[in-house]
Amino acid sequence: MPAPDQPVVPDPAASEVLPAAVLWDMDGTLVDTEPYWMAAEVALSAEHGGTWDENLALDLVGMSLEASAAELQARAGIRGTITEIVHELLARVVVQVRSNGVPWQPGARELLTAVREAGVPSALVTMSWKPLSDVVLAGIPAGTFDVVVTGDGVDQGKPHPEPYLRAASALGVHPSACVAIEDSLPGIASATAAGTRVLAVQAKVPVPPAPGRNRLASLEQVGLADLRRIAAGELYDLLPAG
Repeated sequence: MPAPDQPVVPDPAASEVLPAAVLWDMDGTLVDTEPYWMAAEVALSAEHGGTWDENLALDLVGMSLEASAAELQARAGIRGTITEIVHELLARVVVQVRSNGVPWQPGARELLTAVREAGVPSALVTMSWKPLSDVVLAGIPAGTFDVVVTGDGVDQGKPHPEPYLRAASALGVHPSACVAIEDSLPGIASATAAGTRVLAVQAKVPVPPAPGRNRLASLEQVGLADLRRIAAGELYDLLPAG
């Protein structure tokens, strides 16, 4: 044990240990579908005689579709049941992705490839429902994700830890040995509550600093070596403190 006045030097070998798995959020993290969701919300509200805009839509980023639909029902004048609203929004976003192609975030495909080639298991952990995740998965190599957890397959969505706990359990790994990559505050809360290391990518919403929180502005700023360090407990924060 070092003397009290000596700094603790990280074990170099620890930074060579790969994460047991990487757990990936989808919307906003891997793919830039948030503008599609926001456009669908604004259009549907207008069709029902309500009001909604992109600033209000930011409040829903990262929430489960059921929770988002409830907010739209209460605040945006959209009529119908929660399930009906979810299906309508989902159908509109799926049409956009099918028409325009998968809108990958910068660096996402490269990092996915690096993780896969290193033999690290991956799980997709998204609050989008299966119809949308299927469209995205159809555009990437088969086997990219070993496990897929969608919002219609869990009892409690983000920010509850269930989605990430399900993913880790399905992979047969302990959450604390995983790195979760997220862009929203509900997603970050979900992964943190599940006990994973969390890498936050600041996309549509600000991600404030927090003890132990790894942050960056783009997946172009992270590689496999950085995921090793995050898994080893080193801080990787590239965003301003304020």
